[in-house]
Amino acid sequence: MDPQGHVAEHFGLVADQLQTEMSDVIEGSHPIAEMIIPNIRPNLDIAPSNIRLADMELTLVNLRFREFKLQRALEPVIIRYDYILIDCPPNLGLLTVNALMVAKQVIIPMATEYASMLGVSLLINTIQAIRQEANPDLEVIGIVHTRNKHTIHAREVIERTKDELGSQVRIFEPPVNESTRFTEAFGMGKTVFEVAPDLPGALAYRKIAEEVVRYG
Repeated sequence: MDPQGHVAEHFGLVADQLQTEMSDVIEGSHPIAEMIIPNIRPNLDIAPSNIRLADMELTLVNLRFREFKLQRALEPVIIRYDYILIDCPPNLGLLTVNALMVAKQVIIPMATEYASMLGVSLLINTIQAIRQEANPDLEVIGIVHTRNKHTIHAREVIERTKDELGSQVRIFEPPVNESTRFTEAFGMGKTVFEVAPDLPGALAYRKIAEEVVRYG
């Protein structure tokens, strides 16, 4: 559900050249089963998107039941998977709301910057409202600090996040340190685990993934 197409690009696809993608699914012209790319990596299928999804979001505003488009699209394939990860845009528009209407658990990535912390507080309030009104199974299972720099500012943000939000949600440890290896992996169309599996950031993501599996 990310119009930037990062999921496609991370796995070596050219997002702008996709013949079908998630905007076709949301508008109802293609079932999601037809555009899922199977086994992009062992035990991993993807349903990519690109910038056309941003145009689709504008169209959604005028549609009935617009908040439930993704939920209905996923119904035929949910039984296939142990986990379905929905990559959301960094805003609270209709694409993100669609994801929150169908999701059971939310992991919030948060850069170690004050502005990001303010956005996370707003997102948590929105999630609480959706849980009360429409999706009682929805819960935040944790915040992941990303793009962490070894600076006083970053340390202060992490500590303040723990102080202000730690009583509401789990703060995953350790934070994911910023590294050019993530950018290099993206440019190569590979995951960081394929390019630099021993990178501290990669090890942090692996540890968080193991915690999520145990949690779920």
